[in-house]
Amino acid sequence: MVTLKKFSTDIGCKDRISDGGVLSNSSLFDKLEQKVLPLSGPEPLPKSHDYDLVVIGGGSGGIAAAKEAAVLGKKVAVCDFVVPTPTGTQWGVGGTCVNVGCVPKKLMHKAALLNMDLQDARCFGWKVPERIKHDWFEMITEIQNYVKSLNFGYRKIFREKGIAYFNAYAQFIGPNRIKMTDKKMTVSEITGQHFIIAVGERPKYLHIPGANEFAITSDDIFSLERSPGRTLIVGASYVALECAGFLIGLGFDCTVMVRSILLRGYDQQMANMVGQHLTSLGVKFIYKCVPISIEKISEGVASRLKVTSQKDTEVIVGEYNTVLLAVGREPRIKDLGLEIVGVKLNSDNGRIICNDKDQTSCPYIYAIGDVANNRPQLTPVAIHAGKFLSRRLFGKCKVLTDYINVPSTVFTPIEYGFVGLAEEVAIEVYGKNNIEVYHTHFQPLEFVIPAKEDNVCYAKLICLKKDHERVVGLHILGPNAGEITQGYAIGLKLGAKKSDFSNLIGIHPTCAEILTTMEITKASGLSVLRTGC
Repeated sequence: MVTLKKFSTDIGCKDRISDGGVLSNSSLFDKLEQKVLPLSGPEPLPKSHDYDLVVIGGGSGGIAAAKEAAVLGKKVAVCDFVVPTPTGTQWGVGGTCVNVGCVPKKLMHKAALLNMDLQDARCFGWKVPERIKHDWFEMITEIQNYVKSLNFGYRKIFREKGIAYFNAYAQFIGPNRIKMTDKKMTVSEITGQHFIIAVGERPKYLHIPGANEFAITSDDIFSLERSPGRTLIVGASYVALECAGFLIGLGFDCTVMVRSILLRGYDQQMANMVGQHLTSLGVKFIYKCVPISIEKISEGVASRLKVTSQKDTEVIVGEYNTVLLAVGREPRIKDLGLEIVGVKLNSDNGRIICNDKDQTSCPYIYAIGDVANNRPQLTPVAIHAGKFLSRRLFGKCKVLTDYINVPSTVFTPIEYGFVGLAEEVAIEVYGKNNIEVYHTHFQPLEFVIPAKEDNVCYAKLICLKKDHERVVGLHILGPNAGEITQGYAIGLKLGAKKSDFSNLIGIHPTCAEILTTMEITKASGLSVLRTGC
């Protein structure tokens, strides 16, 4: 039986967990730390361990690792604690994807697409009323009910598989040992033979007046009980553009404030095409601009916020009902006690440095998911890494997670799917003379009757000449691009060449078939613009 060492305190409840997952220096945790264990000097290694595996973080990667270890007959514990956002938003077990990421985002994406489909329906003979009303609160309620069912499902899995679940904030306090502090400020200790850190990331906040008090992030938007109204999105990340896409699709006035470029790190031709399409839908972009303060100028259901921004030497002032910060994400791990056990971080981004086995500089501690350095920050990557890590630790498996050619999609109204290298990266790696790019615009058949704008959808294959035109990058902008990219991704995994795509018979009429029929190269200079039927 596990022995939990509990500690009580008479420290007042005015100290609390601080913003965004970071424990403040004046928090109760720091005071408890002094009561629990002196951290100076080495500690002896435990002679035995309470658990074979302790997972810190209850997101997709951590849960996958815990489940796999339990299936392999190991004694497993999961520690998970969601620090509230500045506005007080919290959620259950399941991590970012389930609660404040992929799942609610895709459902809102669908809600916005339904509005667009309703507009198109008239062209196909459906008698749709001119005025269509959307109920934000009803949508949020349905989405949150589904999210809560997933939270419940994970707790049920823990019980069924005998996984100990601690809804508590974990911190290393010595070799193979952590302390856990729950929401009642009760502190306990456990030991483990192996540890996996899978705490993910949280949104960044701007260091400007009013940001913490009046702005929200993606941690808040998916459970926001009031209608967002006129919204300013600060940032040009995929989170920013996806939120802009579903907000404009739901009928809200939406402005995106961009400091430099759209979708940094993504193929820039595709990024700019995403921005152009959002503009055509009514999203307003303010480029080369940053906010310098946020003030509340009226209360109520439709509160008004005054945002003062700097654009070159010009000061811009605007009023909005909601300001959503989407300026990037960062690991919040400085209070995990990693320095005590010798876990090294990348000083540039704060992520944990791992080897190809996901092992940190402390041999019994591993890191997976977004918190790990040089890993694709995607839920399926974390799940795959967690599953195979547990198999390597406790099974006979030696398979490493393959982090190359991982497909992904930006879920804007016209989706952008991709796998492999961006065109700029391919040129940088292989040289411009060694790259051939096949490309074309295309018009989905479902766009024809509603007479949608031409030259919105686009696809390209980036090929390596010296390797028989092996495809090193696939990019597509169009409906259901995520579904298309998922299928073609295996081709890149297996080293497919342009000739393989050309020899593949497409399914007609689909958007996906365009990747089998492209013959025009960028080098030819020929136009790929559609000019009519």
